[in-house]
Amino acid sequence: MVQNKLLRMDNMGIVVESLDKTISFFEEIGLKLEGRAMVEGEWAGRITGLGDQSVEIAMLVTPDGHSRLELSQFIRPAVVSDHRTAEVNALGYLRAMFTVEDIDEMVIRLKEKHGAQLVGEVVQYQNFYRLCYLRAADGLLIGLAQQLIV
Repeated sequence: MVQNKLLRMDNMGIVVESLDKTISFFEEIGLKLEGRAMVEGEWAGRITGLGDQSVEIAMLVTPDGHSRLELSQFIRPAVVSDHRTAEVNALGYLRAMFTVEDIDEMVIRLKEKHGAQLVGEVVQYQNFYRLCYLRAADGLLIGLAQQLIV
């Protein structure tokens, strides 16, 4: 019997408070909005286990076209918990990491235009990467990496 193989990771999903603000934040990093849609009804609830639901989603894609981020803003049912202020060692979803050309410029831009805050500081890992974690104004945690050796 031939074993079924994994083809790719399709996307990573994040539930957000404001779709418009979060789309703007990720567009600032360099992701492109592919589309936006309402997903409603009992059929969708059969996938999520939430029953009759209404959620607006947005799909963003990285510049290389290989990775996608699905943002979801739930209309119904209401959000049940908020993990945005969890420490970076909390179990579950932690953050998405994005590689950028100039980490210092990106940090300044995200702070000035979107109210992002550094969680710690920008650090260098050997001669390979400069890295940091940021919290967006709405608390969403992301990582930035700048590759030093290509």
